[in-house]
Amino acid sequence: MVSKKSGAGLVAALGAAVLLGGAGAGAAHAAPAGGGTALAKTDLAQALGGTTTGLGYGIAPLKDLRLDPWANSSADVLNNGATVQPDAGLAPVGTGTLTGPLSAGGGPRDLPLVGGLLGVLPG
Repeated sequence: MVSKKSGAGLVAALGAAVLLGGAGAGAAHAAPAGGGTALAKTDLAQALGGTTTGLGYGIAPLKDLRLDPWANSSADVLNNGATVQPDAGLAPVGTGTLTGPLSAGGGPRDLPLVGGLLGVLPG
């Protein structure tokens, strides 16, 4: 329903109809002769390469993300370690192997086991 107070609504509706009618007519001429639409075949190598590249750019910063915000400070709780000396002359076992790279300001790439697994991911 068109308001009788202003002709602006009528002009806007008429302009939209002209624009949409023109776009519809142009699209009808651009349709393929077969009558149906067909999707282009996907090149699997390009799709996989693009996905791997994009994934690499997204994951690379996460590999170097600093996990310990207080690293190299006096408030670093990971700087404290515990070491146990087993009996029978075995080598001591401590937490410094796991917490040392983090308290030095490293990220997941610097952790002993996780760093090797992250090498498989792109980036």
